[in-house]
Amino acid sequence: MSVATTNKHPLDWVNVSYFLLIHLAALFAFLPSNFSWSAIALALVLHWITGGLGITLGFHRLVSHRSFQAPKWLEYFLIFCGSLACQGGVLDWVGLHRMHHLYSDTEADPHDSNAGFWWSHMGWLLHIIPKRSEVPRFTKDIGDDPVYQFLQKNFVLIQVAFGLLLYFLGGWPFVVWGIFVRLAVVFHCTWFVNSATHKFGYVTHESHDHSKNCWWVALVTYGEGWHNNHHAYQYSARHGLQWWEIDMTWMTIRLLEMLGLATNIKLEPKSSQ
Repeated sequence: MSVATTNKHPLDWVNVSYFLLIHLAALFAFLPSNFSWSAIALALVLHWITGGLGITLGFHRLVSHRSFQAPKWLEYFLIFCGSLACQGGVLDWVGLHRMHHLYSDTEADPHDSNAGFWWSHMGWLLHIIPKRSEVPRFTKDIGDDPVYQFLQKNFVLIQVAFGLLLYFLGGWPFVVWGIFVRLAVVFHCTWFVNSATHKFGYVTHESHDHSKNCWWVALVTYGEGWHNNHHAYQYSARHGLQWWEIDMTWMTIRLLEMLGLATNIKLEPKSSQ
C-alpha cells in the first residue's frame, strides 16, 4: 500500500533537496574538527528549546489544540522557538496537524499510517499531496495574524541568520551541531509521533484509529508519545494520564500556571490537576 501511495503523488523536489541537504550536512559532525562538547551541549539545549518549547508546547498543545491560554507575547515566543525547528511554516504545520486529527488513519490523513511506516514517518513530506491546499480552512483563527504570517514566510531565513550567529559564537562546530544535527534529530523525533506511535505501544482508550502510547517516543518528544491518550482527548493539555506516563510538557504547563502564564487549562474528562 505504501508503494501505491507513493506512486500516486509526484516527488516534491524542493522538500527532497531540503531534507537531503540537512541530513548530509549533519554528517559533518563525524569529522574530528567538528567535535566539541560545548557544541553537543548546545545541540541538546536547542533540542529542548525548539522541539520541546517550540514544537510540543507551542505549535502543538498551545496553538493546534488550544489546550491552554497564554499571554500573546509568550505565544509568539513559543511560535518563534517552533519556527527554529524548521519543520515548515507554522500555518502549514498547524493546519496539517488539525487535518490529521479530523481524518486520522484514513486516506484523507496527510500521513495516514495505513500507507506504511515510511510514508507516515517522512515519505508524505517528500511528495506533492493535494491535501496541503486545504490548510487555509484549518487555520482561519491564526491565518491573518501578521506575526504568524511573517514566521510562515521567513522560517528558513531566520534559520540562516541563527546559523550566522552560532558561527560567530563558536565556529563550524556550533553550526554543524546547533543547526544541522539538531534539526535532523528534532525532525525524526517529531516524525516518530506520526509513525511509531501509530504502530508501537499500548492502547488505553478507544480513539477510532491506530494511535498508541509509546514510552520511548514520549521520552524524546517531552511527552508526545502518549499518543493514544492524546487522540482520545485531543484538547487535553496533559497527555501522560497515568503516574508512570511522564509528560515533561505537562510539567512545564503546570509551572507556567503557577507563574500565572497559563490559564483556562483543558483536561481529559473527570480528571483533576
